[in-house]
Amino acid sequence: MSKVTLKNLSHSYLKKQEKDSDFVLTNINIDWNDGGAYALLGPSGCGKTTLLNIISGLLVPTKGKVLFNDKDVTQLNPVQRDIAQIFQFPVIYDTMSVYDNLAFPLRNRALSESEIDSKVREIAEMLELTSTLNNRASGLTADGKQKISLGRGLVRSDVNVIMFDEPLTVIDPHLKWVLRSKLKELHQKIKRTMIYVTHDQTEALTFADQVVVMHEGRIVQTGTPIELFEKPKHTFVGHFIGSPGMNLLPCKITNGEINLAGQRIASNTSIKKTNFNKTQVGIRPEFINFSKDGIPAKVLKVNNIGRHKIVDVETGGGKIKILSNPQDEIPSGSAFVTFNQKYTYAYGDDWIIE
Repeated sequence: MSKVTLKNLSHSYLKKQEKDSDFVLTNINIDWNDGGAYALLGPSGCGKTTLLNIISGLLVPTKGKVLFNDKDVTQLNPVQRDIAQIFQFPVIYDTMSVYDNLAFPLRNRALSESEIDSKVREIAEMLELTSTLNNRASGLTADGKQKISLGRGLVRSDVNVIMFDEPLTVIDPHLKWVLRSKLKELHQKIKRTMIYVTHDQTEALTFADQVVVMHEGRIVQTGTPIELFEKPKHTFVGHFIGSPGMNLLPCKITNGEINLAGQRIASNTSIKKTNFNKTQVGIRPEFINFSKDGIPAKVLKVNNIGRHKIVDVETGGGKIKILSNPQDEIPSGSAFVTFNQKYTYAYGDDWIIE
């Protein structure tokens, strides 16, 4: 197991870099502690897989360093780094049995057959592969094959880091939930450093203790799932995490106070700097309530989605969404809404003002 550190890391696929847009990763600095469960979260094209491949040694960064336990491994290949990587699509040996696929990395390291058998059966039981151990891998479904890929990455105990590159893409929705739970359970049991790449916020937030949110090749926030939800440091985090995402409305900041279409909005932000090109007020749908007075609003639409109602409302500052309980009475037509001050933030040029 290893502590993983990335220092001043940037990467470009171009031979010559002349401007910022030539880089797919820019100024990445991360410290991941030994034995932690981490996720890289962001949309397709934000640089997640490139970053993972740099950590694994499949790519050498244009700038910066990769360190395992404070040792510089930037120029070392994947074998020298002792890592395990599970890819988006199954990588297995079709002609081998499930058992032999799981045993393959252990036999390569000359473990005794008794050790191999013990480890293979332990992982097979966790991934519900025991009944198929003697079957040829070629006959399994796509999700069965991906479970073998997961098992081959997890069966070794000598790795510094286990990395997952969107490993549940081919898995059906029910099994995704089962495998996410099993990966979390396995991490708690073996305490190896795990890094999980995904564009799916549910996968990231249920698997990881710390989530790194990436946007356009940069890290915009690192934190626990609760921190990312309750206090987004960047408007992208507010938009990307949550369903629906954070409401963001253009506002003015005057004398350190937020002004939304003539209404003063109390916030959880101490505003001193005001020279921004763009200012917004952000509030999640969960933290807005209907009230007897407050911000004048007009109810446009109510969608009942079972556990919640999503209410579309128009205010003088723009349209917002409110998340209400199914039993809550929703006013029709004109109404008033209030923002929970504790979860209301001001943003300047997309970054939280604090």
